[in-house]
Amino acid sequence: MRFNLRHIVPIALLSLVGCGAETSESEELSATAEEVGQAQSMLQASDCSSCLAGTEGARFISGFERERVQGDIYHYSIRLQVGRSAHDIITLHRVVKERLAWWPVRAPESIFMVHGDAWNFQGAFMASTLTATVNKKQSIAVYLADQGVDVWGIDQRWTHVPEGTQDFSFMAGWNLGTHAQDVGTGLTVARAVRALTGSGAGKMNLLGWSRGATVSYAYMSAETQLPQGLRNVSGFIPVDMVLKFGPEGEQQRQWACVRAAVGDLVLQSGRVEGNLGGPGAGVTIQQVGQAAITYPDFPAQVPGVELPPMTYRELGRTVGAATFSLLTNEEFGIQPSVPYYHFSAGEFSTTTGLPTELKHLESDRQFFDFLASARPYQSFMEQVESDRMMCGDTSLPYDDHLSQVKVPVLYVGAAGGFGSYGVHSAKQLGSKDVSVLLVKKYQSDEYRLLDYGHADLFLASGAEQDVWAPILKWMKKH
Repeated sequence: MRFNLRHIVPIALLSLVGCGAETSESEELSATAEEVGQAQSMLQASDCSSCLAGTEGARFISGFERERVQGDIYHYSIRLQVGRSAHDIITLHRVVKERLAWWPVRAPESIFMVHGDAWNFQGAFMASTLTATVNKKQSIAVYLADQGVDVWGIDQRWTHVPEGTQDFSFMAGWNLGTHAQDVGTGLTVARAVRALTGSGAGKMNLLGWSRGATVSYAYMSAETQLPQGLRNVSGFIPVDMVLKFGPEGEQQRQWACVRAAVGDLVLQSGRVEGNLGGPGAGVTIQQVGQAAITYPDFPAQVPGVELPPMTYRELGRTVGAATFSLLTNEEFGIQPSVPYYHFSAGEFSTTTGLPTELKHLESDRQFFDFLASARPYQSFMEQVESDRMMCGDTSLPYDDHLSQVKVPVLYVGAAGGFGSYGVHSAKQLGSKDVSVLLVKKYQSDEYRLLDYGHADLFLASGAEQDVWAPILKWMKKH
């Protein structure tokens, strides 16, 4: 194994007394309630360094920040230094009901979420709080918190890199193992803080979406090498991702091999940021979203990309409904991961072939705001390693112990995303309790282009009924 989690150990509960530092308020509260809340929760004390003993040098570099989301639901966040570089930073998030200021309710049920490419925790799982076009409750994190679940999550290291950065050499060593290790740190801290605030130190469900599912598979594999008492996960929920293709995905496996080969060439050339389309992919996503909002009827232009005649509004819809078209490069033989892969299902014009609407969302603006919230940069290594895994490369360590993963598993797939292709990966685990939730609107795969998309799982107006409620039901059952 090239990485392990043995340095991540459960934190002694008493060592958490004093966790937290300076915090921010988003609303006015009575001085009495505020004082009582701080005294009970201990989140305002000055020194929390001892609570990270055993996590290989990790340290808090902020106190808990707190903001009201809606009603009695609050969002906490705290930043950790997890390496020597100034860029080795992660942020942990907690979305939970409060019974008093700074005092979360006791919540026996819990979940830890890992985002995928381009977006951080809020962009992926709390997008409704970043737009005015939908109710704030229309996000999986807020929905689950409203149902009494203690929701945690992580911002991976690359999400913190500021726009305008020129030297990305610090990303050279960031890979799937790096991010899996950070997930372990996050889970350990989450369990300890839960214990301190009255919810117990029990194991948590782990949900990974998209590339976050790949990172989570890597974490689950490595966690099996820890003693049972040091493991963090009670249930695993990989969402819409393939780790390895089964026999039905042979062509897609070959596509992955091509992407992996091209990716290796890019890495050898010295570029460690971006994706196969080039550097700064997140910056481009941001700009498309912002242009679709500000200049919807202007002719769309993207530097280095040859586009058919369309407006920025139409380009924004195309990013959602025909994502696969922007991930294809015939010159280099690059194909998307799966056929007709898209973020959000659309309706298409029979005249121009362009999407005319994103049919499962409240409005186009909701998706454009989502695009505009993308993070500017991303490390490239984990993307290449993911393609190598999909290709069938056995030299990487991230699946060495998947057969030893025994916790209950729920695979969630979007028929217009990775869909049923991801079932094979979930069934490679050693669990005897593997369930599948395939979200689809059409019975035939011929309609993949029109079916539930990769991001519809979290953005669609019907996602609460189609996706989140079944996930919650599975969590309670297990």
